[in-house]
Amino acid sequence: MTPLRWPAEWERHDATWIAWPHHEPDWPGKFEPIPLVYAEIVHALHSHERVEILCHDETVREKASRILGERGVDLARVRLHLVPTDRTWLRDSAPTAVRSAAGDVELVRWGFNAWAKYDNFSRDAEIGVAVARLTGLKVREPQRPDGKGRVILEGGGIETDGLGTMLVTEEWLLSDTQVRNSGLGRGDYERIFADALGISKTIWLGEGCIGDDTHGHIDDIARFVAPGVLVLAHEEDPSDENHTRSLDNLKRLANATDARGEPIKVVTLPYPSAVMMEGQRLPASYANFYIANGIVIVPTFNDANDRVALNTLSLLFPDRKIVGINSVDLVWGLGTLHCLTQQQPSPRS
Repeated sequence: MTPLRWPAEWERHDATWIAWPHHEPDWPGKFEPIPLVYAEIVHALHSHERVEILCHDETVREKASRILGERGVDLARVRLHLVPTDRTWLRDSAPTAVRSAAGDVELVRWGFNAWAKYDNFSRDAEIGVAVARLTGLKVREPQRPDGKGRVILEGGGIETDGLGTMLVTEEWLLSDTQVRNSGLGRGDYERIFADALGISKTIWLGEGCIGDDTHGHIDDIARFVAPGVLVLAHEEDPSDENHTRSLDNLKRLANATDARGEPIKVVTLPYPSAVMMEGQRLPASYANFYIANGIVIVPTFNDANDRVALNTLSLLFPDRKIVGINSVDLVWGLGTLHCLTQQQPSPRS
């Protein structure tokens, strides 16, 4: 089998992929400002790398073009594609890009079942096919070791340092709520990660953050920022539900080593104060940032800890611009910046 490597997010990108929002029930009663938030995201990214935007239909494409133009986006640096979608969380529904030994970019298309929560996901399940068609890149489709079809996985549940180390949570793949790949265990997943992504070491954290309806995606709690360095969302207030979860993850990482056998440095990020809407705790986390060429976009929540998080990330990414994106409305959809983006790495020359 050809050796593969899953690049770290901070490695050079050809483009960022997003899907323009159109499914109003994802933001009940709060949809109106959401396209403006997406325009803010595209505006921040497009001067650093090309932005590829999936548009559900011609009406959505026309609205996206108009709003982006009004925001001052150079439309020559974005491409609007007619691709029907159910939702816009491309981190989970779009393919994961890897590099072959020759340096060519290939797409890993996982099975997708809408987090086992929604019935309308048939369009999102085909996004990998559309991205492959639009890019011309080769597609791989990882199969279950028991021969029962494709592996169901979401990109928000996996995180890498680009050197063979992966972070996942037990809650996401091994808990009783796991309804993605029934019957698969820890060893099965580690073999899948090795074959599909070139991973040689998987670090298992415990639970994700409160309010996360994906059963504990890693991208709300722990992210690599450099080889041997990761940030962990940590709640210091013992009365907050995230405290016990994040303390357990901190302890699990205390003596962790990466795929090279090197110790991992852990830098903590605070959580914002609980973001509530209609009595529901939302998965507000600064760890859901997105790293692009020359820039890191970070969700902010009109909270005193916004500045702490931005300053921390500024020190960790001294060669990148740190830009906060107000995500108070966005997180009502139960995701923020990392959840809605998916990177296409550049091929190695």
